[in-house]
Amino acid sequence: MNTLTDFAFKQRKYMPTFPIAHGKPTIYIEGYPYEDDEPMPATEFHGLQINIFYDQLFRYFRINKYVHIGNDNFIYYEEGDITKVVAPDIFVVFGVKKYPLRRSFYTWSEGAVPVAVFEFLSDATADQDRHEKVRVYLKEMGVQEFFIHQPEMDKPAEFFGWRRCASGDIVEIVPDAAGGLFSEALKLWFRWEDQLDTHVRLLRPSLPDGTPINTSVEEEHLREQEQHLRMEAEARAEEAEARAEEAEMQVREESERRQALETELERLRAQLPKRS
Repeated sequence: MNTLTDFAFKQRKYMPTFPIAHGKPTIYIEGYPYEDDEPMPATEFHGLQINIFYDQLFRYFRINKYVHIGNDNFIYYEEGDITKVVAPDIFVVFGVKKYPLRRSFYTWSEGAVPVAVFEFLSDATADQDRHEKVRVYLKEMGVQEFFIHQPEMDKPAEFFGWRRCASGDIVEIVPDAAGGLFSEALKLWFRWEDQLDTHVRLLRPSLPDGTPINTSVEEEHLREQEQHLRMEAEARAEEAEARAEEAEMQVREESERRQALETELERLRAQLPKRS
């Protein structure tokens, strides 16, 4: 199998299963603001990280129409109280339709809450992300998993995750030897790598077996490589076919020459005087 075909097979294999939510997609509810005066993203480091990460998750879950990926949207999680609102950098909701796109996400209307939330640390919100939001997301909202990550290479690395157990207790997700965290909800590994050209400490998702989820640029390079390899293979096949045809023609010509020689030999034999 080629690389992209192999990934598509694994993608179906590892895709989480979940029930469909009982609500309905809701674009907007009057009285609930869907924007504020806060700039987004905080820095170019955050912008690059958020855009790449959103693109990877969106493309990975695109095969399931009941997975919604949000990007800095307001989430209202208590009907009638507009103060019960958060705006995660990235969140993933299972069981609700991917489309239409929402202005905000209303948990009571959709009948679902995010299964996983990601925040990328900035100076303005880092303390909230490390402490208060752990309680808000996991306790108040009922999110299954919450992750925080520091994308700026010039600052100390921080990548932590918490999970809400069936009992309701919050536990920290234990990293592997390389510092990676596994999301039981998303069935994905998350690890970071330094991008020296951009100075971004990029958080990257991968499948349970370690297969990376490529960025759009990487996927395009793979397609170009596979197309190049396919063209090379086709060229080699055409060359081999041409050589085979040439060899077959040579065999046929040799056979025809031999037949002609045998015919000429028979003719000459027929002209020889017969012995008395």
